[in-house]
Amino acid sequence: MKKVIYILASVFLTITMQAQNRPQPKPGPAPTVNVGKPETFTLKNGLKVLVVENHKLPRVSFSLTMDNAPYSEGSKKGVSDMTSALMGSGTKKMSKDAFNEEVDFLGANIGFSSQSANGSGLSKYSNRILELMADGALNPVFTQEEFDKQKAQILEGLKSDEKSVSSVAARVTGVLTYGKDHPAGEYLSEETLNNVSLADVKDNYNTYFVPGNAYLIVVGDVKTKDVKKQVEKLFGSWKPAKAPNVTYSDPKDVQYTQINFVDMPNAVQSEISVVNVVNMKMTDKEYFAALLANQILGGGGEGRLFLNLREAHGWTYGAYSSISGGKYVSDFTSSTSVRNTVTDSAVVEIFNELKKMRTDLVSAEDLKNAKAKFVGNFVMNMEKPGTVARFALTTETQGLPADFYENYIKNINAVTAEDIRNAAKKYFLADNSRVVVVGKSADVLPGLEKTKIPVFYFDKFGKPTEKPVVNKPVPAGVTAKTVMDNYIKAVGGEKALKAVKSVATKSNGTVQGMAVVFTSKVTSDNKQLVEITAMGMSLMKQVINEKGGYKSGQGQREDITGTELADLKASAVPFEELTLANSKDVKVTGIEAINGAEAYAVKKGETTLYYDVKTGYKIAEANQQDTPAGKIPVFTYFSDYKDVKGIKIPYKVVMNIGVDLDLTVSEVKINEGVTPADFQ
Repeated sequence: MKKVIYILASVFLTITMQAQNRPQPKPGPAPTVNVGKPETFTLKNGLKVLVVENHKLPRVSFSLTMDNAPYSEGSKKGVSDMTSALMGSGTKKMSKDAFNEEVDFLGANIGFSSQSANGSGLSKYSNRILELMADGALNPVFTQEEFDKQKAQILEGLKSDEKSVSSVAARVTGVLTYGKDHPAGEYLSEETLNNVSLADVKDNYNTYFVPGNAYLIVVGDVKTKDVKKQVEKLFGSWKPAKAPNVTYSDPKDVQYTQINFVDMPNAVQSEISVVNVVNMKMTDKEYFAALLANQILGGGGEGRLFLNLREAHGWTYGAYSSISGGKYVSDFTSSTSVRNTVTDSAVVEIFNELKKMRTDLVSAEDLKNAKAKFVGNFVMNMEKPGTVARFALTTETQGLPADFYENYIKNINAVTAEDIRNAAKKYFLADNSRVVVVGKSADVLPGLEKTKIPVFYFDKFGKPTEKPVVNKPVPAGVTAKTVMDNYIKAVGGEKALKAVKSVATKSNGTVQGMAVVFTSKVTSDNKQLVEITAMGMSLMKQVINEKGGYKSGQGQREDITGTELADLKASAVPFEELTLANSKDVKVTGIEAINGAEAYAVKKGETTLYYDVKTGYKIAEANQQDTPAGKIPVFTYFSDYKDVKGIKIPYKVVMNIGVDLDLTVSEVKINEGVTPADFQ
């Protein structure tokens, strides 16, 4: 399976990125905003109902939200996830299938979570949609069978997350910013999910899905009096209760700016987050200035972080920042994903942009464009029923003035450059930022240490750990030849490998839910066929033969020539280690950690091969892939070696192509199953 990663990357990792400079339209007069004022009433059980009549379209939306305080789940983190997963799995009156069939028949959308329910559709079906939503919300059925099914799915996702650099980065950032005992800092794990029982799910529902802090927002082509009558009928018997109101100590920023590093040897890019705590209310005077400051810094493709890291330097696909105001403490974050070798430079440039926001006045042009962006999005979103419902709920739950959204555009337009700088000084911290970096230590740490920012080390769960050993020295006597010889011995011996004239393998896997079949045929006289099919159709095919080579896909064929052909032809053999053992062009560069095992890193041009120090097996291969952000290593991992005619073959292959493509070998043929026609 030589050079296959290039092929798959071209099939599944095609990313088109174009920077577009469009002229800004001339601003017109500020639009008049008329947010529909809700009619409100409260049931005896505490449920608050807000109705916004809007008869422009024959549609209606219902949104039921529990405005409960965040709570920590501790050793049973995952109970709310399981509750969400089980909500909507039928009711005491209807089976899951019957419920879903009727929703489909109405052309409606109805969904549930552990603390919400929503429904939408044509207003002529409004009564039935609300009946179904109320039934699903107030009369759910939680069965052990569905519990086991949903739990298995979540566990499968967790296993995938453990190999995901972005998932690990998100988890560690939450733990370090808020603390593992804070609702925003605790994380779901296999251990905590296994502590959750069906009884816990029922208890979670009974404790938190209650009317005491619940809001039902109705928006659309309805009459308030009719809604009131139906709501009282459907929700009036909901048992009165309030969820516990647990409070937590506010998280604190670090005493001084520092880098919190997590080593993930499989990382082909580094995940960077520069974070500080924010406690901003929507009623604070700096609120609108902070939103605009964030927009200018990293609100999108026109933000300074994007223009610096992506457009000016080409280090990343994108760089952004985020900030929000609300009832509870949150954070301000600047984040990006860059290739390993420029991680330290990216961190420096992020701080440069933060400093400019805090010390310099933004230009009139930047301020005008940021305002135009906000006003345009605000007006556009006003056409959506969900926005009207959200505004009504936010006004109620966050104690906003009744005219907050009517004055939204006016308040945005009133922000000055001085206001922007003041907001940045308050919320974009310069000396108390936590820089969370998750990446490959061998490539990243030397540069980070040169930034002079103190570096502390953590594991994938946010626990302090020792500094990882970067590129352990190679023991005396270990050379590329000894590594290759050990591999050859481990998989069957030189005599057996030289007797192999062809190897044919068939593997199965999935990419983003699509089943794929991967076929590889290779011969000792430098011929190779690689083909990927899905649903019986060929997605990609590559052939190397005695005349040359080509690759085809999506109805197009391209000849392979030059150095690419020479490189592919050289590696188009069953076991290239037989020739590499005596090659002067390969060398051992160090010992690196690969999926928990120590491996010799053997450099061959732009390819690095990794061989397990203990077993001798090849456990990984990294090829440099050209991307808009520069060259990055793209990994293939090999494991589960099994004996086939006296030769060990890896039956598990994982290709990292932005997402992990897990391939399981289903068929291996040695010295059979290959004909000259395969390479035509």
